[in-house]
Amino acid sequence: MKNKFAFFCLTACIALCACKQQSKEKQSADQKQEVDYVNTLIGTPYAGFAEEIHGGGTLPAVGLPYAMTNFMPQSCENNMGHNAYKYEDSTIMGFLASHQPTVWMGDYGYVSVMPQIGELKLLPKDRALSFRHEDEIARPHYYSVILNTADQQKIKSEIAAASRAALFQFTFPAAEQARFVIQGINLNRELTDPSNEYEDRIKKIKGYVKIDTQKNEITGYNPDRQSAQIGPELPNFKGYFIIQCDKKITSFGTWDNATNSPASIEQSGTRMGAYINFKTTAGEVVKVRIGTSFISLEQARENLQKEVPDWDFNKLVTATRNAWQNELSRLKPEGISEDQKAVFYTGLFHTMQFPREMSEYGKYYSAFDDKVHTGESYTDFSLWDTYRALHPLLIFTQPDRVNGMVNAMLQMYKEGGWLPMWPNPAETNIMISTHADAVIADAYLKGFTGYDTTLAYEALLKDATVPPDNDTILPYGDRDKWTGYEVRAGLTRFNSMGYIPFGKTAESVSRTLEYSSDNYSVAQMAKKMGRTEDYNRLMGWSKNYKNLYNKKAGFFVPRMLDGSFLEYNPKKELGRQDGFTEGDQWTYLFGAIQDIPGMIELMGGNEPFATKLDENFSGGHYRHDNEPGHHYAYLYDYCGQPWKTQELIRKHTTINYLNKPLGINGNEDCGQMAAWYIFGVMGFYPVTPASGIYAIGAPQYPKLTINYKVGTQPKTLEIVANNLSEKNLYVQGVQLDGKAIEHPFISHTEIINGSRLVFDMGPEPNKNWK
Repeated sequence: MKNKFAFFCLTACIALCACKQQSKEKQSADQKQEVDYVNTLIGTPYAGFAEEIHGGGTLPAVGLPYAMTNFMPQSCENNMGHNAYKYEDSTIMGFLASHQPTVWMGDYGYVSVMPQIGELKLLPKDRALSFRHEDEIARPHYYSVILNTADQQKIKSEIAAASRAALFQFTFPAAEQARFVIQGINLNRELTDPSNEYEDRIKKIKGYVKIDTQKNEITGYNPDRQSAQIGPELPNFKGYFIIQCDKKITSFGTWDNATNSPASIEQSGTRMGAYINFKTTAGEVVKVRIGTSFISLEQARENLQKEVPDWDFNKLVTATRNAWQNELSRLKPEGISEDQKAVFYTGLFHTMQFPREMSEYGKYYSAFDDKVHTGESYTDFSLWDTYRALHPLLIFTQPDRVNGMVNAMLQMYKEGGWLPMWPNPAETNIMISTHADAVIADAYLKGFTGYDTTLAYEALLKDATVPPDNDTILPYGDRDKWTGYEVRAGLTRFNSMGYIPFGKTAESVSRTLEYSSDNYSVAQMAKKMGRTEDYNRLMGWSKNYKNLYNKKAGFFVPRMLDGSFLEYNPKKELGRQDGFTEGDQWTYLFGAIQDIPGMIELMGGNEPFATKLDENFSGGHYRHDNEPGHHYAYLYDYCGQPWKTQELIRKHTTINYLNKPLGINGNEDCGQMAAWYIFGVMGFYPVTPASGIYAIGAPQYPKLTINYKVGTQPKTLEIVANNLSEKNLYVQGVQLDGKAIEHPFISHTEIINGSRLVFDMGPEPNKNWK
């Protein structure tokens, strides 16, 4: 009877706490602040909007903006291809200190903690407990969920976090056998697939954990990198952790795979951890502090002391909430629905997670030379995705971080010899071309020079002129095992022949187009630095894309070493094996973003170009769920039909972004999808990197105010859409500070020198404004 009464009291207590927290979340609109609109469950389903479309791949992570470590619930065993949390799952197997940036990249240096009562269960699937999404709250500064044990008892689990450290809080039922199970590494052969090979890592690395009952803590390290097969060897890489509990450890043990070692204080192995036991009373709260580091155990302890110096859970929640509120409130939309605010601020949240901080209070570990250095740094740059919209958006939303991100890429250049393509945290050669060139050149042309600009130009010029090792021998296929830096594979022939021949280097068509684009960006930096000879040479290479246009086919198609085109079948969708990257001939048809007038001329002029664009959209070829076509809606501006751009921006900002878990049409890709949306509702978009020109779309909010900085000077830009409504989606005219914008383009210089951008909207296209 006492046990039943205690269980009833605990259940009632947990339910009351949950109701109180949920009532806070359901504040009236006038009480809400910007941070309250962020729902970190948006984008977490594995499934997509339709068959063969991926889910958002987002994380319900808790922590500061650009946090080094994501603290989050773990619903499944993650690897390259699966996040640690999928909305479809119904169980949780741990609370994870993760560094996985997105579903297609790997975690590294991770560790997890799982509360448990009753029988000792160690392996992830065995220890998993069920939960309901109705019992879940997911915000940038706070996560909670109620776990259901096998005997119908409940454990409330909560997360608060900073950047490198966190505080977990667990409310237990009465239990003679309560515990935490810590997992320090998880090399599970059952997860093997072509993207995830485990045998080599199992042979080469081991994690380590140690229990100290005097200090009441567990320490250890995890040398695992799930993307190691596509990166270099890193003998010194370790994710260090320190885990402290405010409940005295009474008994303990360690484990490796299925082997339990009671009373053991140390363990090394490939799928191992530790556990600590204690008794609890009904409703007892037990807290766990975690510090992480890539430098040393001592640094993990320092990070913990700096970021979570005490056991005050609510104080940490409030501090992180305030940090997010400060960042999110720089952008203020007006006149929109509650759902739109949730989509907007969750999207803005997604633009403030990656690239993640890699430095730890003035020092950082570099996965490019396997050493520790002095300075500030970032990693997990998803550059093939984010050079398009995320990095240009950060110039407005995070100007104080732009120089630091450029510096981080230059550190990688100095320490590894090349600018990064996709560091995770070592180079992985994922995707194609060297889009750090576009990011750095664009920042430089827009006035960001807080780094060694001479070194930056040297790095960009090397990308454009120096091929990788074995360039004419290796095909450099997608996710090939590491053989060295890929950079611009096929560059030898690109620079000498004017294109990358089919059958010699993988994804030859896409590479030819993207190398051409990046050459334009490098050329603009060369021009501004007075390097005229380099500029002329680079601009010549930026036109190489034309050499793959087959006028008879009407597409860019593979071309052989002898100069002949591969025979083209219009009924066949071309893929990677045919020379394309994540798409087909339609996906790359309008891909020459650096030379849109030249591309229009190539296709016969404005009218034929617009007709081909029409066919792209009406024929179902446009894929908003992937990045190569993200600029396509804006191309009507360039061929005299901007009203079609305006229609498409309304359509795609509406149907592809929703306020529900399945709310992002395609993988978020480290903020790129969200950045596209934010530019979409702002009313302009950076189609061509390093050009300083934005194509005008159509604002989707009656008013949006952006507070940012130009240099050290605070600036405010008000974007107003007069008469905007469901029917009034067409731009009638645009004025910047009262001066008419004559054509559907606006320069970066105009924007940063202006303060009020006004769109007059109406129900019919203004076909005279073009």
